[in-house]
Amino acid sequence: MNKKIVENEKLYLRNFTSEDFEDLSLILQDEETMYAYEAAFTEEKVNDWLRWNIKSYQENGFGLWAIIDQKSKVFVGQCGIVYSKVEDESLLEIGFLVNKHYWNQGYATSASQLCIAYAKNGLKAKKICSIIRDTNLSSRKVAEKNGMTIVKQFDKNYSGLPVRHFVYSLDLTNEYEQRK
Repeated sequence: MNKKIVENEKLYLRNFTSEDFEDLSLILQDEETMYAYEAAFTEEKVNDWLRWNIKSYQENGFGLWAIIDQKSKVFVGQCGIVYSKVEDESLLEIGFLVNKHYWNQGYATSASQLCIAYAKNGLKAKKICSIIRDTNLSSRKVAEKNGMTIVKQFDKNYSGLPVRHFVYSLDLTNEYEQRK
């Protein structure tokens, strides 16, 4: 069994393995789930995504992790910490995607709170952010529940089109309290 990185009563996060390809494909190849990316992933892109995360574990000690339900042991999505470039700045970001069958059940909020605590206590990070498409209201709500506020707006290029994104940020140098 894969080692738990962090956990709470609801879920735990663990490293991806090649065995997660099918579960990850259910998320990354779903048009509805991937609307914020403008397109679902091909099989090749899902494989690239897995390799990119495994490489991040080796190089950074973290990456996106599998979200596993504590009771059922079901793979419900991904959440973790990555480096993201916004204009000329490299930011420590919490990213998450949940299988649409588990939307609105608190998985993204709970998993991202675990990542905030990990960034603060394990990585000794001073701040953490989430980069969210302006129209992605559900993800914006998760960031706001976690105490993040918008600090920047920018356009990402998707197939030649500018798509507005918000950078939500949380200062980890102040006492952070998990929000329910």
